[in-house]
Amino acid sequence: MNKVVTRELDLDGRKLKLETGVLAKQADAAVVATWGDTIILATVATKVLSESIGYFPLSVEFVEKYYAGGRITGQRFIKRESRPTDVAVLTGRAIDRSIRPLFPKEFENEVQVILSVLSYDGVADLLTLGLIATSAALSISSVPWNGPLAITRVGRTGETVVLNPSLADLEALDLDVVVASSKEKIAMIEVEAKEVEDGLVFEAIKTAHEHSQQVINLIEDFSQEVAPEKLQLAVVAEVLEESVLKEIKAKAKERIELALFDTKHPWHEATGDLIKSELSKEYSEVLNSQMVSAIFDKVAKEIMNEAVLVKGKRVDGRAMGEVRPLSMMVGLLPRAHGSALFQRGSTQVLSISTLGPLSLSQTLEGMQGESLKRFMHHYNMSINPFSTGEPKRLGSPNRRDIGHGALVEKGLVNVLPSEEEFPYAIRVVSEILGANASTSMASLCAATLAMLNSGVPLKSPVAGIALGLLSNESKFQVITDMQATEDFYGEMDFKVTGSVKGVTAIQMDTKLQGLTFEIIEEALKQGKAARESILEQMNKVLPKAGQISQYAPKIEVTHIKPEEIGMLIGPGGKNINAIIARTGTQIDIEDDGRVMVSSVDDNAIKAALAEIEGMFKTVTTGEEYSGKVTKITTFGAFVEIVPGKEGLVHISQMAPHRVEKVEDILSEGQEVKVRVTGVTPDGKVGLSMLFGNDIKPETEGRPRREFGGERRPFNRERSSGSAPRGSFDRRRR
Repeated sequence: MNKVVTRELDLDGRKLKLETGVLAKQADAAVVATWGDTIILATVATKVLSESIGYFPLSVEFVEKYYAGGRITGQRFIKRESRPTDVAVLTGRAIDRSIRPLFPKEFENEVQVILSVLSYDGVADLLTLGLIATSAALSISSVPWNGPLAITRVGRTGETVVLNPSLADLEALDLDVVVASSKEKIAMIEVEAKEVEDGLVFEAIKTAHEHSQQVINLIEDFSQEVAPEKLQLAVVAEVLEESVLKEIKAKAKERIELALFDTKHPWHEATGDLIKSELSKEYSEVLNSQMVSAIFDKVAKEIMNEAVLVKGKRVDGRAMGEVRPLSMMVGLLPRAHGSALFQRGSTQVLSISTLGPLSLSQTLEGMQGESLKRFMHHYNMSINPFSTGEPKRLGSPNRRDIGHGALVEKGLVNVLPSEEEFPYAIRVVSEILGANASTSMASLCAATLAMLNSGVPLKSPVAGIALGLLSNESKFQVITDMQATEDFYGEMDFKVTGSVKGVTAIQMDTKLQGLTFEIIEEALKQGKAARESILEQMNKVLPKAGQISQYAPKIEVTHIKPEEIGMLIGPGGKNINAIIARTGTQIDIEDDGRVMVSSVDDNAIKAALAEIEGMFKTVTTGEEYSGKVTKITTFGAFVEIVPGKEGLVHISQMAPHRVEKVEDILSEGQEVKVRVTGVTPDGKVGLSMLFGNDIKPETEGRPRREFGGERRPFNRERSSGSAPRGSFDRRRR
């Protein structure tokens, strides 16, 4: 494509520009989308497959480049981009979920969308610009696609609504709603909220849809100027006799109904594959795999629609708003800091909570630099194939695992106590032991219970539920807590999490070309009722946070002045490492002066705190201490009066009578009672072992020239740089 086409508009104070015909000319379509100083190159490539593979092979890859943010990675040995970050995976998944339903069902060519971030200003939302770029690229490509889509992020703080807030503003938001929209409907929703009422969330979704229309108009104008030539959809050439088709449909219906309504053996993806394989073998002379798949999906969809929309019946006999039977247990694993088993129907999740000091928070690195992540939720299903009764090769977590884990994090992060209230890093792992749909929402419920069991004082317990949809031209039905069959042959996956106060997260995608506001409003209504009923049962099992496990580290916090941090650390970490070595604790220091001491041993924490607090204790003349002799010299002894602080007892202050040798009175390690005789302006302490009538007023200060009664010559070199005698010189240590 040689024709250069450019369109632009002002989008919330920053110029949005779409351009094609300059970069990546060999791609089927390429669009450079610019918003402020952030630039994303979106490319589309497609390939005709020799035969159907049974699904639409669409892939969306979001590729971060360190140079886009003007950075070189901080890793020592790897300086090029490697595996995608979780942020890149989640961005690609959100765009995939938005655009996938808008491809014609008959289209099965391979399509790949690659989004390369070329410039990043740290202000623009990459998901927003990435989806706009994708929508524009697909609109001008040869690929048939029923777009365009646009996307808007709506933020809310109190009564203030912000459209497309900058990334710097996200932290302060009470509500963060991301909505992908077509002209009439909603294609995708992502929500993170601080327990916001369902009604306010719904209003934000409508606002996002309305605001997206200007971008949709821009993409339509852009596409019309390019005037792409679209591929013609291939039509299956084979035509079956009506009698044969009727026979195949009847046989397929019989087998599908038997499997769908089987209460003993849950439906899995493999169930459908098995039925398709049987039909393919039986009718191999008249059917190919593509035709079998098309007939199977059509019949299964008809069965589900008839059952729900006509008969008002679900495959397991539940009411439309009914949640499957629940069972819960906590504290299953004796050595784990917290654990919980949550089961809803045949979906079963075991979540384990582990606590650690804040220094064990995860360091994230990307184009925007480094950041710390205190709360981590890891979802494991791909490495637990037994959860669906199937043997599969084990590998690393896949994109779905990452996405589901992140959704649970989003649902829980805003009910965690602050670092000041609870100075712990928290990791929760959810092991999927049984999968029959809605495993992510079961993971959220299990994670909530596991954290409460480990002693995390959540602001509010949170539950989650997934809602499905079946519809025809005249009617729709939202179903609560869909199971696998309703997920496979339904039309919506609407996951909503929240507390009794309000919503904390939503993730919605659909197989339709968008949802109406009426459907979304009904889903929010049923979701609220379901999560409240689940929370009621969770509250019976564990109403509040328990005690922190004896196997979890205990953390105590003390505060020092920020300017004293260097003194606590010491040269090369000498001071703090010495405390760690003596006490066996872990010590973390924040820039604001918070000092967090952690250990499984309470006594070790007390000892470390005593040393830290002693290091900064103000010692005054006249105070009495019981201390330990740490060092013997010819002129006196150093005594540690509080942890980390020493003073000097001159030989003349050890006894009422004359002392010839310090060793005659004291030895290293000996406990001795002392009295503070003076403190110099720079903090050096003079001590005495004389009390009451034994006090010698004339020798309370350290002698200037006399040591043990012997006159010694004045040492000019020593006096020029040494501390006044009679006080502790830190340079001696």
